[in-house]
Amino acid sequence: MDSLTQIVLGASVGEAVAGRRLGNKALLWGAVAGTIPDLDVLASPWLDPVQQLSFHRSVTHSFLFALVMSPLLAWLMQRLYKHAAATFRDWSLLFFLGFVTHALLDSCTTWGTQLFWPFSTYGVAFYNVFVVDPLYTLPFLLLVGATLFYKRNSPKRRFFNYAGLAVSSAYLLWSFVAKSMADRVFEQSMAQQSVGYTSFISKPTPMNTIFWSVTAKDDKGFYNGFYSLLDQDKNISYTFEPQNASLLAPYRRNAKLERLLEITKGYYTVAKADDGSLLIHDLRFGRYDGWQDSGGHFVFVYKLWQDEQGALHFKEINNRPNVDKAYLLRYWERITGKK
Repeated sequence: MDSLTQIVLGASVGEAVAGRRLGNKALLWGAVAGTIPDLDVLASPWLDPVQQLSFHRSVTHSFLFALVMSPLLAWLMQRLYKHAAATFRDWSLLFFLGFVTHALLDSCTTWGTQLFWPFSTYGVAFYNVFVVDPLYTLPFLLLVGATLFYKRNSPKRRFFNYAGLAVSSAYLLWSFVAKSMADRVFEQSMAQQSVGYTSFISKPTPMNTIFWSVTAKDDKGFYNGFYSLLDQDKNISYTFEPQNASLLAPYRRNAKLERLLEITKGYYTVAKADDGSLLIHDLRFGRYDGWQDSGGHFVFVYKLWQDEQGALHFKEINNRPNVDKAYLLRYWERITGKK
C-alpha cells in the first residue's frame, strides 16, 4: 500500500500496543515501524531493474525480519527512553506488529510480498485492494488522528483508535467479499462464452473495490475483462492477448530473465519493439485504460535487449494515463455501472 496508509496503520498499531504507557510516542514509533519496511527502496540506485523488482518487498517485508529486528529495536528504545513506562515486551510487540501488519497489508495488493524470505521468494498476493484506496485510508486517518486530542488514559482515545482499526479491517473484509462476488460473475461469464482457462487473476481497478478486472490464462495467451458490481447486466466482453513466449526462447537460460518471469507469476506477454528489442508486459497490472474501448498502454513494461557481447539488459518502462476531469468522470461512470 501507499506510504501514508502504512504510516496510519503503524501508528494505530503502536497506539493499541503501548498508547497508555507512551502516549503520542506510541503513535510516533508505530508510524516509524510502519515505514521501515519500505526503506528497502533506498537500495534502488545500486540495483538493476530486475534486482530492484526482486529486492523490493523481500527482506524487510518478511516474517524473519520482524522476528529478528523487533527485539533489537526494542533494546535500543529502552535505552533511548530509560524512564518510560513501556517494557521491553511493549517495544518488541510494537515493532513486531508494525512490521507484520505492514507486510500483510501489502500482500492484499497485486504486486506480491515475500513473506517467507529467505526460504521462499514467492510474492504472496491476495489481489483484494488497490495499492491506493481512499475508502480504506481516509476514515482510518481521521479516526486515528482524533486520538491526538485526548490524553493517554482517556477512554475516548482508545475508542477512536480501535474504531479506526475496526473500520479499516471491515473494509478489507468487504474487499474479499467483493472479490468473491466478482469472481463468481467472471467464472459464469467465461463458462457461457466458452473461454477456456487454466487459471485467472482478478483484482480491483484503481481506488475502489466495486469495479474489477480479470486476466485469464490459457496455453496461448490471456483473456481480459471488466465487471462492476453495479453493472445492470453480467455481459462481459473479453479481449485476447497472445503470450508470444517463444520470442524469449533464445534467452531463457538467463537468470535475471527467469527471475523477472517468476515475479510476473507467468502472467506476461512479449512483443517486438521497433528497434528490435523485446517488450515484456506484466499482465498482473494490465493496461491502464483496458476498461475503455480505446484500450491503453500496459502499466508495467520491461524492455529487453542483447548487446554485442551477448549480455542481456533490462529497462523498466512505466506508462501512466493522462488523468483529467473528463477521464475521472468517465471512470466514475464506469465504476457506477454505466458502460
